[in-house]
Amino acid sequence: MSKGKYYITTAIAYTSGKPHIGNSYEIMLADSIARFKRKDGYDVFFQTGTDEHGQKIELKAADANLSCQDFVDSVAGVIKELWDMVDTSYDKFIRTTDKDHERQVQKIFKKLYDQGDIYKGAYEGLYCTPCESFWTESQLVDGKCPDCGREVKRAKEEAYFFKMSKYADRLIEHINTHPEFIQPVSRKNEMMNNFLLPGLQDLCVSRTSFKWGIPVDFDSRHVVYVWLDALTNYITGIGYDADGNSTEQYKKLWPADLHLIGKDIIRFHTIYWPIFLMALGEELPKQVFGHPWLLQGDGKMSKSKGNVIYVDDLVRLFGVDAVRYFVLHEMPFENDGVISWELMVERFNSDLVNTLGNLVYRTISMTNKYFGGTVKKTGVTGDMDADLKAVVTEAVNKVKAKMDNLRVADAITEIFTAIKRCNKYVDETEPWVLAKDEANSDRLSEVMYNLCDCIITIASLIEPFMPRTAKAIAEQLNCPLRSFEECEKSGLYPEEGKVTVSPEMLFARLKLEDIMAEVEKIMSAQKPKEEPAKKAVEKPEAKEEITIDDFCRMDLRVGTVLSCEKVKKSSKLLKFQLDFGYEQRQIVSGIAKYYKPEDLIGKQVVAVVNLAPVTLCGELSQGMILSAANDEELSLVAPVKEIANGSEVR
Repeated sequence: MSKGKYYITTAIAYTSGKPHIGNSYEIMLADSIARFKRKDGYDVFFQTGTDEHGQKIELKAADANLSCQDFVDSVAGVIKELWDMVDTSYDKFIRTTDKDHERQVQKIFKKLYDQGDIYKGAYEGLYCTPCESFWTESQLVDGKCPDCGREVKRAKEEAYFFKMSKYADRLIEHINTHPEFIQPVSRKNEMMNNFLLPGLQDLCVSRTSFKWGIPVDFDSRHVVYVWLDALTNYITGIGYDADGNSTEQYKKLWPADLHLIGKDIIRFHTIYWPIFLMALGEELPKQVFGHPWLLQGDGKMSKSKGNVIYVDDLVRLFGVDAVRYFVLHEMPFENDGVISWELMVERFNSDLVNTLGNLVYRTISMTNKYFGGTVKKTGVTGDMDADLKAVVTEAVNKVKAKMDNLRVADAITEIFTAIKRCNKYVDETEPWVLAKDEANSDRLSEVMYNLCDCIITIASLIEPFMPRTAKAIAEQLNCPLRSFEECEKSGLYPEEGKVTVSPEMLFARLKLEDIMAEVEKIMSAQKPKEEPAKKAVEKPEAKEEITIDDFCRMDLRVGTVLSCEKVKKSSKLLKFQLDFGYEQRQIVSGIAKYYKPEDLIGKQVVAVVNLAPVTLCGELSQGMILSAANDEELSLVAPVKEIANGSEVR
C-alpha cells in the first residue's frame, strides 16, 4: 500500500557547458533519495532538467558559432547523457525551451502583471553576467559578485519589476512557523538575517539587452528574466496552468515535497520562488534543502588550472556505483566535501574492495567450498549470532531515520557498520577452523546461512545508493532483494538456498599509479592550448606631426553598446546603438568581418562623437568607433577597466 505521493526535484542544470562532478553530485543525491522513498512505499515523481535561456547562453552560442537553440540542444543532450550514465531514475526531464513551458511562463508573467505584482520601470545597477543577477554596491564582496566572485559591470535598461516587499512579511511568517521549510538551519538563518529582515528590494524580472529568452508576449522588446523562467519549471513540468486548468497530475503532486538545490542558489528558491507562488495563489513547497559543494582536493575546479573532474571520466576509471558511493558518502550534511583522485582510490580499495566486496566474495566462496553452494539453516546457534542479527536488522530503522533528515552520508555509514559487523562475525566464527571437524558441520552451515541472510539484507539497504551492486549481490546469492519490512527480520533466506558456483569480486583493487597515469592524460587534455605569438607590425611611414590643439579638436567619449546588428544592405557594416550617459546615438562601423553583433552587446568602446553625421547604406551614422588594425586583424579600442559612460578620452 502506497504511503502517498513524494515529489522531488533538482535544480535544473544550466546549459552553458558540460557539468563537472560538483554539479553532477546533486543528481546522484536526488536519485538516492527518490529510490529510497520508492522502496519505502511512496509514489515518487522525480523531475530534473535543463535551464536554457539567458545572456550567458547567448554569448556562449556566439563563441561556438551556433544558433542559441542548436547550442542548448547540444549541451542538454550531454547533460541528459551524463545523468543517464550514473543511473538516475528521473520521471521527467524538462527543458525550459519546451514549448509548453514557454507558453506557461508567458501566461504566468501576464497574470502577475495584470494583478499588479509586476510593473514597468528602469534598472541601473551592477550586473553579473554568469549569475544573471543585479547587485548594489553594498552587496558586492571586494567589489565583485557575492555569489560567484566574478567581475560585475554597470548596466542600465528598461525592465519589469516584481513587488517583492508586498509578500515579505507573509514569507517571514511562513518560515518562522515551518521550521522544516529551509534546511539545513544555517541556510535559513542566512536568508532571514541577510535578506528578509533587512528588507527586500523589488526584483528585476525582464531584460532588453539580449534576446535569448522567453518573450514577454505583450511587450516584445523584453524577455523574461531567467529566474522567473527557470523556477517555474517545478510547476509547469507537472501540468500547472496559469488560467486555472491545471492537470490532475499537478493537483496530485503539488506542493513539492523536496526541492534539492546547491547552497549557492538557496536565495532564489527560498525567497523569490515562494513569493512567486504566493502571488500565484499556490501552495509553497514543503522543504528546500541547500546541499553543500563538492570541491576539488587542491582547490576550486577550473579549466585554466586543468583540474576539472567530470563524472564520465570517474565512471570510466572507477565504475558507476563506486562514483555514486563516493559522492554520496563523502559529502557532509552542511559543510563542503572534498574529492581527489587519491582519495577516490583509497576509498575504493578500503570500503568497496576490502569491506563490502571481500565479505560477499568469501561468503559465497566458502559456501561453495564447504557445502557445494547450498545454504542450509540448521538451528545450531552460537553466542555471537544474536548480536550479528540485531546489528543488521536494526540498521534499517537507523537508515530510515537518517534518510528522513536527508543525512544520506550518515545513512550509508549505518549500512557499512552492518557490513563491518558481518566481517567481524566471520573472524569470530572462523569457518575455516569449523570446517576441519565434521562434528562442526551443522554449526558451520548455520554460520554460512546467517552470513547469506545478512548480506541480502545489506544489499537491499544499499540498493538506493548503489543499485548495480545490490543487483549483482542478489544475483550471486540467487535471492531477490528485500523490502524494508523484510529487512527488519532475520531468517528469511531460503532454508536450502543455492548461491552461484562462480563468485565474482564486486570490485577489483586499483593501483594508484595506474589511475594517476590516466588522470595525467585527462588533465593534459583540459589545459588550454597556447596561441601562437602575434607577429610584430612593420614600422609604418611617419604621418604629418600634429599639435595638441589638433588632437583636442576631436571629442572622444566612452560609450556602452546597447544593441548591435548587421546592416541589411551591406556585408561589411554593423549598426550600433551606444549609450554615452548623457545621450544615446547610432553609429555605423565597417567591422562586420571581425565581430559578431551579439559579442559586442554590453561592451564599452571609444568613439569620435563630433564627426559630421553621414548616411551609410541608408543608415545614419553619428560618429566613428575607434579600433586598432593591421592587414590581418582588428580590435576595438576600449577602456582597460570600466568607466562611466560619456567619460572623455584625453
